[in-house]
Amino acid sequence: MNLNEEVELLKRVPIFAKMEQAKLKLLAFTSERVNFAAGQEVCHQGDPGDTMYVILGGVADVLIDKAGTDGQIAVAEMKKNSFFGEIAILCDVPRTATIKARESLSTLKITKDMFYRLVEEFPQLSIEIMRELAHRLVDTNQKLQATTKPN
Repeated sequence: MNLNEEVELLKRVPIFAKMEQAKLKLLAFTSERVNFAAGQEVCHQGDPGDTMYVILGGVADVLIDKAGTDGQIAVAEMKKNSFFGEIAILCDVPRTATIKARESLSTLKITKDMFYRLVEEFPQLSIEIMRELAHRLVDTNQKLQATTKPN
């Protein structure tokens, strides 16, 4: 895929949609396209996090370790245009979940340095990320309420 095709792909990702063409070219040029096979882990809960990923195609499961067991529980799924890894970058904490490809997954890997540069040069990106994090929090709260309601 050439640089212009990569830029066109990035324009369709909601958090990048309003970004200038020049910044999208910079993002496409400095980020890495990484593919994962079905069943392959993209990142593991507890590992250090210095990159974020944007899903360009495919579906991934968000898995959380079950306390007191060796098992995991699926808490969400991520599809095309979803992103993850920003919490580890923003909070400088280990990965908060394991992300595993449910099917072939195509991602754009963005380094911590590039992430901060993008946010600095394009403040609208911060708003888009905050909006997505707020939606995730609302979704999580609704799921928690549904599981704790008395029968």
